[in-house]
Amino acid sequence: MDLEGTDGRERGEDDTAFEKQSALFALAVSDIVLINMWCHDIGREQAANKPLLKTVFQVMMRLFSPRKTTLMFVIRDKTRTPLENLEPVLREDIQKIWDSVPKPEAHKETPLSEFFNVEVVALSSYEEKEDQFREQVASLRQRFFHSVAPGGLAGDRRGVVPASGFSFSAQEIWKVIKENKDLDLPAHKVMVATVRCEEIANEKYGSFASNEEWCQMEEAVQSGPVSGFGKKLSAILNISLSEYDAEAIYFDEGVRSAKRKQLEEKLLQLVQPAHQSMLGHIRSGTLEKFKEAFDKALNAGEGFSVAAGTCTQFYIAQFDEGHAVIEQANWDTSKARDKLRRDIDAHVASVRAAKLSELTSSYEILGKSGNLKTNMEKCSWNLVVFAVWSLEAKLNEALSGPVEALLDGATSETWSAIKKLLQRETESAVVGISNALSGFDMDEQSKDKLLTSLENYAKGVVEAKAREEAGRVLIRMKDR
Repeated sequence: MDLEGTDGRERGEDDTAFEKQSALFALAVSDIVLINMWCHDIGREQAANKPLLKTVFQVMMRLFSPRKTTLMFVIRDKTRTPLENLEPVLREDIQKIWDSVPKPEAHKETPLSEFFNVEVVALSSYEEKEDQFREQVASLRQRFFHSVAPGGLAGDRRGVVPASGFSFSAQEIWKVIKENKDLDLPAHKVMVATVRCEEIANEKYGSFASNEEWCQMEEAVQSGPVSGFGKKLSAILNISLSEYDAEAIYFDEGVRSAKRKQLEEKLLQLVQPAHQSMLGHIRSGTLEKFKEAFDKALNAGEGFSVAAGTCTQFYIAQFDEGHAVIEQANWDTSKARDKLRRDIDAHVASVRAAKLSELTSSYEILGKSGNLKTNMEKCSWNLVVFAVWSLEAKLNEALSGPVEALLDGATSETWSAIKKLLQRETESAVVGISNALSGFDMDEQSKDKLLTSLENYAKGVVEAKAREEAGRVLIRMKDR
């Protein structure tokens, strides 16, 4: 920027306010402040640049800058006096001006070098030595071309604003200066970073929301599972976040990271409903596969408890491996997993209840028809049903004949003998049915109910024989 000097006619004679404002603005936005100085003013008490330097040093007290600015004094119309002799005099004048400027208590003893890097160059007279002047200007120009290189004129560039945010930054700085407020550059730097990083984040959010691949996935997952959902979505999210990182890299790190986190949270909030739909599809699909595998295992003759345990473990693991993980998210999928487990347990309980109902019906069929082989072939749960039928047939055989014989030759010990016989055969049958049910994972209440039913069957055999023998008493009395 080319700012008018101390004697610019455009601003008039008494506009010192604007002079201070423009000086403060230059220090705030520039890496290098160039001060044009006439050679004959060096060492003069009333030099034209002395008020300007005082202004520069005064406003520096209002500028809380995190970095040093380079002050380059360009001595024009250099005389025969060597620069080596002029420079110490100029630096002494600069130091005197610095010492005379009122400073806040915190900077009473602060040296000039804490605020500025001072450079001094000289140019010959353009009127008298044009060729030499042009050579010296060309040499100085080269220093500006490489000013941001290590050791270059720009020096400390820690607090610079990226080019994409410079326009907004300069406007805000000038606004603060015009309001005659102290300019806190570190805070200003954070403010600029906040505005720009938020703009970049909003742009990336909008780009993601309109991304064709994402829109297709969002629509497709409403009606069914999408192959590679987690991997594809993670890749699209990563592109958006990487683009943000690339554009925001030169802004304040704290602001940049905070806005990135906000962007990531907004993106994940946008995709979460689709992720939940995908989880639902995976859960329902896994449940159907479990049902098929479980029925197949039972039909193949595998024990109920073993089949239920093996299938449950396998398909819960399948769900864990395929629940569409999104790299950027750390979502808890335990609710969906628990729901799947409850659905599996409910199905297992339903099948168990159906099998028990089938077993009960088989008792009734057997009791009515007595055709063991035919009814066994009609029952799909062959092992358990056959075990029960076999035990009932065994009880019938073990009790009918002996009870009939004991009653036929009745003595005072007959009922005691029948009771012992009933107890022995019933206990044997209970052990047998318990073994048959050991792989069925049946709850104790249902198991006790089945065993009680078997015990009642045995008692029924004895009671039937007793009634049968009681009906023959009159006949036997007549015969005798």
